[in-house]
Amino acid sequence: MSLDSFFVQMLIFFMKIAITGKGGVGKTTLSAVLSHLYASEGRRVLAVDADPDANLAQAFGLSAEQIRDLKPISELTDLITERTGARPGSMGGVFRLNPKVDDIPEGYGKRLNGITLIVIGKTKEASSGCYCPENVFLRRLLRHLVVERDEVVIVDMEAGIEHLTRGTAEGVDALLVVVEPGQRSLQTAHTVKGMAETMGVKRVFVVANKVRGDEDLRYIEENLEDMRLLGRISYNPAIMEADMKGEAPYQSCPETVEEVRRIKEALEEAR
Repeated sequence: MSLDSFFVQMLIFFMKIAITGKGGVGKTTLSAVLSHLYASEGRRVLAVDADPDANLAQAFGLSAEQIRDLKPISELTDLITERTGARPGSMGGVFRLNPKVDDIPEGYGKRLNGITLIVIGKTKEASSGCYCPENVFLRRLLRHLVVERDEVVIVDMEAGIEHLTRGTAEGVDALLVVVEPGQRSLQTAHTVKGMAETMGVKRVFVVANKVRGDEDLRYIEENLEDMRLLGRISYNPAIMEADMKGEAPYQSCPETVEEVRRIKEALEEAR
């Protein structure tokens, strides 16, 4: 194996993937299934729920009791105070800008089938200009997870990447923007791509979800402009049924799992 091939394999082995898109397009399902697929290969996987409307735990099929026990990091007030030297909610003053975070996944994550799930929780809006202990702590944590961990890291984000710092965004190997047939979803994708370019994310791909047939796929392709379509996931009522039953799509929806597997393979080949 050549040196170049070796480094490509290492990059694939420690893939850092961020997944975003308009609310309701299915990015959380994609995040959960991808996490399971990498874990099934014996990889160590960190699944990070960075969407304030946290639903990744449900997509893993965790019970209501297990979800209650999985405390969002943003709500660990005493921990943030200890690590930063300032109480969350305080403004100004002096606090540590580089707090210790490397023990967070093992100490505060939920282990399931080779995957460690971490819930970030709600943060103050990036546009508010908040330079406060909790935001500093959470941004430092995200940077550690994306840039410094030797694992596959999959981050389920809200419809944008504003809460990532430039240094963290540059550590993302691939940004997957999930879209569905519809103008609002596609407009969000173009907005995210523009943000990604300014933040230093070089590899942005689109995943088409809830595709009912060739006409839906054509519609999406015709409106992508210069964005690259990585793959498709068909509309599948079993996904909604799994959600209603509190089941993980990875166990309940084999057709969707196979489609996500093909997307994963396409992503690795695109490196």
